[in-house]
Amino acid sequence: MTSSQRPVAGLSLPKPIIERAEALLQQGGRRLLGIAGPPGAGKSTVADLLAAELGTRALVVPMDGFHLANRELARLGRAERKGAPDTFDVYGYRALLKRLRHQQADETVYAPSFHRDIEEAIAGSIPISSEVSLIISEGNYLLLDEGPWQPVAELFDECWYVAVDPDERRTRLIERHMHFGRSREAAQAWVEQTDEPNALRIDQYKDRAHLQIPWSDGPAR
Repeated sequence: MTSSQRPVAGLSLPKPIIERAEALLQQGGRRLLGIAGPPGAGKSTVADLLAAELGTRALVVPMDGFHLANRELARLGRAERKGAPDTFDVYGYRALLKRLRHQQADETVYAPSFHRDIEEAIAGSIPISSEVSLIISEGNYLLLDEGPWQPVAELFDECWYVAVDPDERRTRLIERHMHFGRSREAAQAWVEQTDEPNALRIDQYKDRAHLQIPWSDGPAR
C-alpha cells in the first residue's frame, strides 16, 4: 500500500460502487479506472477507499503527480493559477496511462506523486507492478473535453465523477488550505479566485462520466 492508498477511518463506499469495480476486474487483463471531480469533491477519498476494498489487485496513481514544478510555474507566469488545466504536464500523464495499459510482465513502472506539505510532485514515488489488475487514477480534469486533455477520458475503461454539494466542497477546501499553512482570509481568496473557476469548468463535463457518485461527509482530499 502506497502513501496515496490508505483507508479512511469511519468512511465506506456503497456496495454498488465496489461491485462495479469488481465487474471491471472480471473483464481480465489490466483495467484503468478514472475518478474525476472538482477540487474538494472527495476524489482521493473515494479512490483510496476503493483501493482498500480491492486490496493488492488495485493501486491509486493520482493525476496530481503531474503538477508542474513551482519554479516552472513561476517561469511561465502561472503560479497564481496553480491547479488550472495548463499547470499540469498533461502529455506526460497521457504517456503514463498508455504505458500502464501496455505494461510488460517483467516491468515496474514508476509514477510521480504530489506532496501537499511541500507543494511539489516527486518523481518515481509510486512503484507499479504488472501484477496490479486495476489502476485507479483520480484527478480534476480526466473528463475535460478541451485541448490536450480531450483524449484523456478515452484512455480509461471507465471514468466516474464524484459530485458533492458546492457549499460543503468550498468549506472542505478552505479547511485544506488552512491546514497547509494559509490564513483563513488567504484560503478563502484562493478558493474563490482559483479553485472555484476550475470547479465550474470541470462540472461542465460531468455528463461524459460513465457513473456519477454523490459524496458527502468526507475530508477535502
